[in-house]
Amino acid sequence: MAYASRFAGRTMIVTGAAQGIGRGVALRAAAEGASVALVDRATLVDEVAAEIVSAGGTAIAVHADLETFAGARHMVAAATETLGAVDILVNNVGGTIWAKPYEHYAEDEIEAEIRRSLFPTLWGCRAVLPGMIARRSGTIVNVSSIATRSIHRVPYAAAKGGVNALTASLAFEHAGDGIRVNAVATGGTEAPPRKVPRNAGMQSDQEAVWYRAIVDQTVSSSLMHRYGSIDEQVGVILFLASDEASYMTGTVVPVGGGDLG
Repeated sequence: MAYASRFAGRTMIVTGAAQGIGRGVALRAAAEGASVALVDRATLVDEVAAEIVSAGGTAIAVHADLETFAGARHMVAAATETLGAVDILVNNVGGTIWAKPYEHYAEDEIEAEIRRSLFPTLWGCRAVLPGMIARRSGTIVNVSSIATRSIHRVPYAAAKGGVNALTASLAFEHAGDGIRVNAVATGGTEAPPRKVPRNAGMQSDQEAVWYRAIVDQTVSSSLMHRYGSIDEQVGVILFLASDEASYMTGTVVPVGGGDLG
């Protein structure tokens, strides 16, 4: 695989890069010439970085807890020190931890969902902005979800609604600084079983019924009546990260087979 093309000479941070969509973004970005900082709490991210390097690309693994501002600052500092100024940030951390009707969520579960699916994007943007403002150049792509209209994951939906609002407001605020900010609202996506689950607890029979309802609703809401692939999400994320989307900012692009979220 040749490592050169539309991201040649660019430094890109990809968060949540150990598995799933984040891993797919990191691998393809590196294949298209980006120097990639792969960020995750899971040490599995080391394997993904090694895969890129063994194929001739440039990548580092960064271990960070992006639910904290300290973790986000560490991420940007590590990327900058090793790879150079950050040109592109892909905020991919997030995901439903529990799936159940809202009245069954405990207080600590609601807070955990918001910390998991909103704060990493808030902190990531805050940490990378000063450098982008100083250079008057930068691109941010936030991974949101069409689940802002769905069932059995209200706290997650609220978090992703926050990501959408952040995307629009940040784009408005910093277009004059040469910074573009867009988001991809991912639909249901087929992916290998997670090596590090978001929820390590055993799923009860009732919880399995509630989760199945999410799957059924997602397929029903899609005009194509199917889940998408990781590659179908990655393609749009990297389009928004590239110069091909140079006249796009403040936009949330739904990639859900016709479900607009």
